[in-house]
Amino acid sequence: MSVDLLSALVGFAFVSSITPGPNNLMLMASGANFGFRRTIPHMLGIGIGFTVMVVLVGVGLIRVFDLWPLSHLVLKVFSVGYLLWLAWRIARAAPPEGGGRTGRPLTFLQAALFQWVNPKAWSMAVTAVSLYAPDRSLAAIGLVAVIFGAINLPSVSTWTVIGQQMRWFLTNPTRLKAFNWSMAALLVATLVPVLYPAS
Repeated sequence: MSVDLLSALVGFAFVSSITPGPNNLMLMASGANFGFRRTIPHMLGIGIGFTVMVVLVGVGLIRVFDLWPLSHLVLKVFSVGYLLWLAWRIARAAPPEGGGRTGRPLTFLQAALFQWVNPKAWSMAVTAVSLYAPDRSLAAIGLVAVIFGAINLPSVSTWTVIGQQMRWFLTNPTRLKAFNWSMAALLVATLVPVLYPAS
């Protein structure tokens, strides 16, 4: 891979990892509600789960959609349903001090598996493999996965820290409730491009 192409890949990985999406919004909410330490498994699940996803997409998993077009619809329906459930869970999350309502952060496995129903993750993985590993060689796919893995974890950690830094402001139950419902609404808003794709 040329230096120019590698630079472009690094830029794409950074921009797509740091910008708002379901993962980052959920991490900000988790950081605010549960703190950084309790959110570490969630962050690692995203970073490692997405890296594995890139590899599997690159080695041919994406061909499943070509062979069975109905799988696109099945994935979309499941993704929408799961994101709506997660939005409800965020809206009902526990206060930072653990009182009142109940809740817990996503586990490593839940976060890793979430990548497979996350529309943004699918878009990122397919675009990255298509543009930066067009020959589908294991070396190229591996490089794309490693670059994303190295950039993704610090990027998603930033959103957790932002949420954690908001904890002092969210000690008031009314403000926390407004924050959680706002995060849930933003998560639901990420479904707009899935349900109404640009023509």
